[in-house]
Amino acid sequence: MNRAQTENKASPETKSGEAAVEINDLKKSFGTQEVLKNVSLRLLKGENLVVLGRSGMGKSVLAKCIVRLLNPDSGTIKVFGENVGELNRHGLSELRKKIGFLFQSGALYDSMTVRQNLEFPLRRIKKDLSKKEIDEKIMKVLEDVGLPDALNKMPSQLSGGMRKRISVARTIILDPMLMLYDEPTTGLDPATSDEISALIDDIQRKLKTSSLIITHDIECARATADRVIMLHDGEVHLEGKLEAFEKSADPLIVSFFKSSHGQSHK
Repeated sequence: MNRAQTENKASPETKSGEAAVEINDLKKSFGTQEVLKNVSLRLLKGENLVVLGRSGMGKSVLAKCIVRLLNPDSGTIKVFGENVGELNRHGLSELRKKIGFLFQSGALYDSMTVRQNLEFPLRRIKKDLSKKEIDEKIMKVLEDVGLPDALNKMPSQLSGGMRKRISVARTIILDPMLMLYDEPTTGLDPATSDEISALIDDIQRKLKTSSLIITHDIECARATADRVIMLHDGEVHLEGKLEAFEKSADPLIVSFFKSSHGQSHK
């Protein structure tokens, strides 16, 4: 079994070392397949933490356990100090309001305009907002993602990168404290992938969010990461700054970076 090796844990932006997410000894199996084995990690407040790994290594399962879309078999997950596994339905609902989850598909409602797609979560969650407040929030998030002119367009009129940006806007419109990105650049061309990576970094700086970015895209990690964790065979294989990964002589790390080079956006 591989033991986690730790390099410089905290980035300059996270001097307090206070955890937004703290995971200890997390295990999750599906039948006889152990997907997560004793995974422990800390995401610090204000930090971009990238979780790298090949497909099937449990990265997306980890994210779904954090918001309890999946229940782990054992271990603990604390988000902003709250034990996610112990929350009742109301408590879980309240916690999820603080979390933005951008799924890999980032699907928009095709029958709704961009404005309607952005209004939908506001009307469902922030029911006390006036029409003026809703309009102001919609325009602000469109400015934040660089698409103020997309307000009345339909999703079918948008490029893949623009749809991803609107998906990000729909996520941040609820003012999340924590962002979970699941393969945010998958299926995008290299130039658009770079734009989305820059946007993730920009959102973190503007909104002071804590972000967990799940990806196998080295260029995305390079653009966004304060710190990196690699999952392999259901365990944390290496943890530290990206520079430590790029200089590592570990055959598994070398192989991952070599196979990912030039294929990050495929």
